[in-house]
Amino acid sequence: MSANVTISEAAVWLAEQNNFLIISHRRPDGDTLGSAAALAQGLREAGKTAFVLLNPEVTPRYAPFVEDYWAPDDYKPESIIAVDTASVDLFTDNAGVYKDAVSLCIDHHASNSLYGAINCIDADRATCGEIIFDILMALSDSVSSLTAERLYVALSTDTGCFSFGNTTADTLSVAARLVEYGAPNRILNKKLFRTKTRGRIKIEGMLASGMEFHFDGKAAIATITREMMESAGACEDDMDDIAAIAGSVEGVGVGITIREMSSAIDWKVSVRSMLPYDAHAICLRFDGGGHKMAAGCTLKKPIDEVKAALLEVLPDYLNF
Repeated sequence: MSANVTISEAAVWLAEQNNFLIISHRRPDGDTLGSAAALAQGLREAGKTAFVLLNPEVTPRYAPFVEDYWAPDDYKPESIIAVDTASVDLFTDNAGVYKDAVSLCIDHHASNSLYGAINCIDADRATCGEIIFDILMALSDSVSSLTAERLYVALSTDTGCFSFGNTTADTLSVAARLVEYGAPNRILNKKLFRTKTRGRIKIEGMLASGMEFHFDGKAAIATITREMMESAGACEDDMDDIAAIAGSVEGVGVGITIREMSSAIDWKVSVRSMLPYDAHAICLRFDGGGHKMAAGCTLKKPIDEVKAALLEVLPDYLNF
């Protein structure tokens, strides 16, 4: 059975190993990519060899923060680390060969399956980046401005620029320290949160105009089809944090965004909730998971059946 280790124990393990390969999850967000890049940078500054496995699904929004760390094709790692990845089912296709070889898993998801030989899991942390920061501080007692920048990307994107309910005093404390270490927070906030493409603006309009409300307005469902994206001229990069919109409507406790993926019977469901409602519990019903206030799952059936299935379970888990 794999062991769960402390921050200090993880740092000691890193100090004793070398030739690292760091894995991020499929459909990567800022937390998994920022954490991976920051860990690679921090390990290099500690005198180690560290690369990040190419994530083929990386978008232009996050590529500049991680592309300098992609592993060369002929790289032969000795130690495999997975970050912000709750299970091997979330590995990209090119990471499949490492499913049974993960040396260390660093994560903040309560649903983590503990697939690493050792695991450093803290479900009380809002972001994986916070855990990476603590580990690097235990390892080297400092981080560079490059590392701080990438960690700020991790923290800010997984908390909606520190506006989501998962944000804690610890999150804000770490963010402040990252700014002290040189993270360009003003530039990053403008780039990541206050700049939108025309495609994003158009898809937001479509999403809002077609939003459905249920249970006296306590639940909202928004649908995004491939046809909508094509009509808006929106790309994958424009979908970053699109799931937050449904939950931002006044009076909504649970916002559900249903997005068409490869076909009309392949839907990604993203749930965002306000306490006391539990997004993780809803998605767990459909073999998904995540956090109490942000979770997801995949349903492979026509859209009408997807909506019906979700509406059927909402009263059970949310006491509407």
